[in-house]
Amino acid sequence: MSRYIAYIDEAGDEGFGKLASGAVGGQSRWLVLGACIVSAENDVLMAGWKDAIVGRFPAKKSRDLHFRELKHDQKVVVCQEIAKLLVGVCVTLSHKVTIAGTKYEDTFKKKGYLYNYLIRWLLERVTQACHKASPDGCSLRVIFSRRGGTNYQSMIDYLQLMRDGREVMRPVRSIVWNVLDIDNIAVENHSKWAGLQIADCVTSAFFSAVEPNLYGNYEPAYGRLLREKLLKRNGIILDCGVTPVPSMQKCAADDRQYAFFDEHR
Repeated sequence: MSRYIAYIDEAGDEGFGKLASGAVGGQSRWLVLGACIVSAENDVLMAGWKDAIVGRFPAKKSRDLHFRELKHDQKVVVCQEIAKLLVGVCVTLSHKVTIAGTKYEDTFKKKGYLYNYLIRWLLERVTQACHKASPDGCSLRVIFSRRGGTNYQSMIDYLQLMRDGREVMRPVRSIVWNVLDIDNIAVENHSKWAGLQIADCVTSAFFSAVEPNLYGNYEPAYGRLLREKLLKRNGIILDCGVTPVPSMQKCAADDRQYAFFDEHR
């Protein structure tokens, strides 16, 4: 049986009470969850891959990879190096402006609800990709990067509820339950796992493509460098390797964000 590991990290935050606007501070406008997927055979190479990337920056004191701490030219190099690795990438992106003021606001104001909802979308796509790659049988272990204040037991309970068919509304897609190993989910510190550091980089790369900086600009170059690593469904990346939530047509993207999503058709 084939075995896969998905390292998962996030960029942005869940809050949407005061969304950032240009130079005015506030909560991120987008919450992005990303997964770096690797086979168990290649997972043993992950630490060496990460060290080789860090080795490109001899003046860097820390041996950890934190995308937000890198300069632009270093971020480009990191994405170029990840694009060479034997990994898959999958991201889901929630534009939180589509929640504020709607009937869903009270639900998603509850701590963990938006995060768990995006995890569901992410795992639907990752488990389906693993199943397609290994139709004769496979398992997926998920390792989350530890984030303060997250109730991971609540998330596991939510996954079990879905697995047991106790949802009020059935999803359009479904997690492939005979692939996902719920009992083997782990939560680990970013600094101790090379896979989580790679996941941080790929997630932050796509966050940069949609989250406006202080000047209202985006940086899609990092995500474009990773395009060949993105999961595909019937040869198409959009709504598989890159999934805006809600859909591209409904996520209230501006022209530049829309153009970035449109590249993944």
